[in-house]
Amino acid sequence: MERSVKSKVKGFRTKDGAGVSLVRVLGRETVEAFDPFLMLDSFDSTNPSDYLAGFPMHPHRGIETITYLAQGAMAHKDSLGNAGVINAGDVQWMTAGSGIMHEEMPQASERMLGVQLWLNMAQSDKMKPPAYHSLTKDTMPVVEIEGGTVTVIGGEYNGVRGFQGEHHGIDFYAITLADQAELTLEAPPEDQVIFFLLEGNVVISGEEVEEKTAVRMSEGDPVRIEAESGPAQILYLRSTMLKEPVAWGGPIVMNTKEELNQAFADLRNGTFIKDEARGI
Repeated sequence: MERSVKSKVKGFRTKDGAGVSLVRVLGRETVEAFDPFLMLDSFDSTNPSDYLAGFPMHPHRGIETITYLAQGAMAHKDSLGNAGVINAGDVQWMTAGSGIMHEEMPQASERMLGVQLWLNMAQSDKMKPPAYHSLTKDTMPVVEIEGGTVTVIGGEYNGVRGFQGEHHGIDFYAITLADQAELTLEAPPEDQVIFFLLEGNVVISGEEVEEKTAVRMSEGDPVRIEAESGPAQILYLRSTMLKEPVAWGGPIVMNTKEELNQAFADLRNGTFIKDEARGI
C-alpha cells in the first residue's frame, strides 16, 4: 500500500540564539508525532543582519544536532577543541550525548539556506560520550537520478552508503528535482518517514506540499514525489520511532524531569562536561 500524507506542519518565522531570524517547523508540540525528530529549524535569508548574531556558546545533552547548509557558511567551535566552517553543501553532525558546549556563528553570505535538525537519543544512549563529525560536500555520495540528484547524507540509498550514526540510525537525503521530475522512495512499512520542503513546492503521494513544510507519512511502502511547478529541494528522513518519554528543557533533552534537573545542576556546578569529544 502506498504511503499517504498523514500530517503537515508549515514553518513560522521566529527568533532564536542571540536573535537569529529563522523558520521553526518542528518543536515541542510535534515531539510525539514526529518521533525521533525533535526540532527542525530552517534558515533562509538574503539579509545577513537576520542571522549574524548567531548562536553563542551553549550546552546540549541527550540529542544529536545535524546542520545542513544548501547555501551560505557557518563557523563552529566547541569546548572540547573541535572548530571549523560549514560551507555550502556541508553537514555538521554532532552527538551531544553526556554533554557538550558549542557555538555556531553564521557568516555573511549572498543567501543563507539550510536546516538544523535535532535527533533524539534513546535513554540508554543519552549519557554516551559526545562526538563531532564534519561531513564535507566532497565526501558525501551523490546519486544521479532522472531529473535530479540524491545526496546521501546519512544511512543508505539503493546500496549507496552515507554517514553511519553510532546511535539511532536514520536515512537522511538531500534531494533535488527539476521541473516535472519525479522520484519514488521505499522504506520499511512501519518506519517513520518525513519530508521537508526546503525550497519549491512538490506533490507527495498525490497531495500538494508547500515550501517550508514538514510532512509526516502514513505507514506503507512506496512514496512518490513530483516537482510539478518548478525545481525543488527536498529533505528526506527515515527512522524507527523511539516511543520514549521526553523531558525537554531548552537545549537539553532527557527522559525524566529528574534527569533534566540533574543536567541543569551539572551546569550550575561546573560538572556538565563528562567526556572528551570524539571524531573530526
